[in-house]
Amino acid sequence: MHRRRPDQARLYEIAEAQLGLFTTKQAKACGYAENTHPYHVRRGHWLRERRGIYRLALFPASNEEQLVLWSLWSANRDEQPQGVFSHATALSIHDISDAAPDKLHLTVPRTFRRFHEPPAILILHKADLAEEEIEARRGYAVTTPLRTLRDVAADQANTDELITQAVRDALRAGLVSRTALKKGISSFPARFRKVVLAEIRP
Repeated sequence: MHRRRPDQARLYEIAEAQLGLFTTKQAKACGYAENTHPYHVRRGHWLRERRGIYRLALFPASNEEQLVLWSLWSANRDEQPQGVFSHATALSIHDISDAAPDKLHLTVPRTFRRFHEPPAILILHKADLAEEEIEARRGYAVTTPLRTLRDVAADQANTDELITQAVRDALRAGLVSRTALKKGISSFPARFRKVVLAEIRP
């Protein structure tokens, strides 16, 4: 019997949608036997980013690679990423406020489990997000601006100044509307309602 020849084009297609990254399972689905993966690393075709996650060595680098990497890390057994970037990380992705977190905030389902402690770069939040609270990007997902503002407001570590700036920037950029904020005001913590109301007044 002849071994199935690896589908290089298919692997590239998968990696291209994920900024050059792919998983062991995705490579195997393209016909790359797992025992050949170290060979491709040694030959310089692939770069090993984390256990079970690789990068095509010649694929152009991107500032968002890290987001795709941790999205893939959060995948379940069906290769479906479970994590959605949120809180201060989502503020940064949406470019609202001057938030520049040194760690990545990732919201995962309440049922999310890992045998090992999450890497130090991640801060995990557990919540079951609705589909309308999630925005798909290339290779990862982020909470919508409105959900992001709600999460940031609920975090006691954040200041009134930060949420004020975030709401103001989101309005100016057209990422949220005054109508949407008024409708969702009840979901904001009490200490921030005055801040939000002050920004959405005509």
